[in-house]
Amino acid sequence: MARASTTSDVFNAVGDPHRRAILDALLSGEKTVGEIIRAVSIAQPQVSRHLRVLGEVGLVRSRAEGRHRLYRLAPEHLQPLHDWVSKYERAINDRLNRIEDYLEELQRHGGHRGT
Repeated sequence: MARASTTSDVFNAVGDPHRRAILDALLSGEKTVGEIIRAVSIAQPQVSRHLRVLGEVGLVRSRAEGRHRLYRLAPEHLQPLHDWVSKYERAINDRLNRIEDYLEELQRHGGHRGT
């Protein structure tokens, strides 16, 4: 079944390079909007819009602290993305292992296969 092309989709949310940059900025811990703006070098309205999208899909959480709002990662919602990427990682690793086995076999046989 095809995924819906909406911003309520984790895959779509991380498809935007600005949102990935915001997630990267939050790897080191909670940040205010101002700190995120400095980290990703985009304007406040865009940062706020991207934070809203990331919040809607559950990748970012926020809390009030005094006059500020602090944003942090909610990495448990990355699991669907991780699961999907892991399939490809396993397939690529299997192929690399087969290539490695083939090269070792070539070395054992002096560059001549099948003797």
